[in-house]
Amino acid sequence: MLAVIDSPEAGSYPGGSNIRRGVTWEMMMKIVGLFCKGMLFFGSCLLIYPSATTAQNQVLGEVKLVGKTKTDKTSGVWIDGQYVGYVNELKDENKLYLLPGEHEISVRQSGYTDFKQRVVIEPKKRVIVQVVMLKAPGTALPRVTSQIKLYVSPERAAVFVDDAFVGNASEFSGIGHGMLVSAGTHRIKIALPGYQAFETEVSLLAHQKITIKTDLLSTSISQGGPPAKPE
Repeated sequence: MLAVIDSPEAGSYPGGSNIRRGVTWEMMMKIVGLFCKGMLFFGSCLLIYPSATTAQNQVLGEVKLVGKTKTDKTSGVWIDGQYVGYVNELKDENKLYLLPGEHEISVRQSGYTDFKQRVVIEPKKRVIVQVVMLKAPGTALPRVTSQIKLYVSPERAAVFVDDAFVGNASEFSGIGHGMLVSAGTHRIKIALPGYQAFETEVSLLAHQKITIKTDLLSTSISQGGPPAKPE
């Protein structure tokens, strides 16, 4: 895990294979699948090439998430409690396929009420879910803020502040972009299925700006365990 946290005001803060396996049909029916860039991502964290289970893949159903606003499109998606990506990326080569049966879809964004919907998946059929994110009552930016800029690879990784999903890493990088948070201590977590999560804690002064840089490391099932802390 490579990670660098830079602060122009106060120095720096310490921060924080794919595998082929035989899968029985009974095992398949117990796990959720995400077809993403040529691999099938399962809720059990198993990674397997679709060609290894071509017959089983024929019974998967598709879920298509549709959002109108920028907030809708950038909100994070959880299937049966597992994060799978943000709304606008779950299409084309990243289409979302689930096993037959009932599944719970949760869509989350900091400052908004969770969107939840249960869907029943049937083989070879598509379910379209219209995502509508509504502002949570009483939410507002703090009067005094600090800024965190992120440079993360892969850029599509999910970002959590104090356990709340706030967006994907690409939203908080580049000129004119950054994450505004209240001054004080915050826990930052950057995670993506198939990669080792990065976690750190930062203490920010009012109006302070810092930059967090990290490259998430690809991981396999056999490498489960706690995420490594940066040097």
